[in-house]
Amino acid sequence: MTITDEDCLSETLAFNEQFEAAAATRPARGKAPSAAALALLRRNRLGGDAPPVRLPHGQDRVVEGGVNVRVLVPDHVDGVYLHIHGGGWAFGSADGQDERLWRLAEQARLAVVSVDYCLAPEHPFPAGPDDCEAAARWLVKYAAAEFGTERLLIGGESAGAHLSVVTLLRLRDRHGITGLFRAAHLLFGPYDLSMTPSQRRFGPRQLLSNTDTIRRSYELFTPGMEEEQRRSPEVSPLYADLAGLPPARIVVGTEDPLLDDSLFLAQRWQAAGAPVQLGVVAGAMHGFTLFPLTVTERELRRERDFLASV
Repeated sequence: MTITDEDCLSETLAFNEQFEAAAATRPARGKAPSAAALALLRRNRLGGDAPPVRLPHGQDRVVEGGVNVRVLVPDHVDGVYLHIHGGGWAFGSADGQDERLWRLAEQARLAVVSVDYCLAPEHPFPAGPDDCEAAARWLVKYAAAEFGTERLLIGGESAGAHLSVVTLLRLRDRHGITGLFRAAHLLFGPYDLSMTPSQRRFGPRQLLSNTDTIRRSYELFTPGMEEEQRRSPEVSPLYADLAGLPPARIVVGTEDPLLDDSLFLAQRWQAAGAPVQLGVVAGAMHGFTLFPLTVTERELRRERDFLASV
């Protein structure tokens, strides 16, 4: 395992400390949020009062299968990036990262299609994966007509990284589609919903994610499932046959409870025959790219360079 960004470790760890201190002043969350509490959490967007900035460049659409997507198209398009947002399958939206996705679109010359998939617990598994699969199939059929290119890429953050891998596996297993998505970009995803060792050991540290919050996310997304059921390859892609998947860039921080997920997935992905770039960021917590850090700027640049070059 090669660890990057050790030169700015002190800044990253200092931010983690500040985040934990602020989190300690907030009321503890209950086992499962009520509908009203869930609505409030969604509205607050990770605790902030301001809604995300919706850019005029973005267009909300409903594509084949009745799936909502948000489309950002720059002047020059060399490919299409199917983006799947994070949020523990219960939070987030396709318009939540317009500014970041528009920068990526312009700099990497990509049309970005972000999926507004159905959220748990109102719509538990398999609703979210179904929406992502439908959006991917729409792109396979219509990308050339819609965007003038058949060069397709896929990726996302956290739950969105999980859904990206699940989508690639569904395209292969249900529709015989391989090779059309040229690469996957996977940021700090959960790939074993029965919990890897790092998920279990992380404990109650009040960073963006910890053992308890992860467990609650799984309960919302896959209600009623036992641990063994969550090891199904359809739920936990770490247990799937990964043959035929495209090159990938897999990124995680050393202070992320999902560290093992990325390390194990990278090994299995490469063993299945596809090239993998593994980025392990020194001191970074789960979701670090949400925050104004030196490692965030570096990571967003690496993401852009990877998606522009594959």
